[in-house]
Amino acid sequence: MARKKSEKSSLGQRMKAGREKMGMSVADLALETGYQPEVLKGVEEDRTVPPVSLVLQLSRVLKLNMDELETEGETQATKRRSKSHKKRVDSYAYTSLSKPGPDKHLRGYLVTVDANTDHKGVEFHHEGEEFHYVLKGGITIQVGENVTQLAQGESIHFNSALHHKLSNPNPEAAELLVVVYVP
Repeated sequence: MARKKSEKSSLGQRMKAGREKMGMSVADLALETGYQPEVLKGVEEDRTVPPVSLVLQLSRVLKLNMDELETEGETQATKRRSKSHKKRVDSYAYTSLSKPGPDKHLRGYLVTVDANTDHKGVEFHHEGEEFHYVLKGGITIQVGENVTQLAQGESIHFNSALHHKLSNPNPEAAELLVVVYVP
């Protein structure tokens, strides 16, 4: 039966449909995105809120419009996320500071990393560049094999195609301004 025009599917449903349309298995998609099959299954089943880097990878691999993936306003998961204006991924949360658009390449986020936490799960990587500026507290960021500690007022700019992950070994939560450039 045809889907009504006003009815919107969840990110997970769209991801699965895109993957199947391309004849890819979850394992194939894992190889293309760098994310574990369990993470991808969680997103497909709407149990996991994907980090920005995974949304960017899905957009690239499945040739889906990233802005449409990020603005699914009708699903229950999105309603819960938009109610708090935060998206939770393990030990950190991010709030979008910029509006999406087909001609927009820069995305700004306010990121909070909980105290005494180490990022769990896979490292992030996606096409483009990132700039992180520490507004409050401090973080440890690993980009490739390089580990850098940043305190309030310090920043880092790096190629986001390299694997990267954040942690906060400090006793207070850290707040960051993160700007992502996607070509």
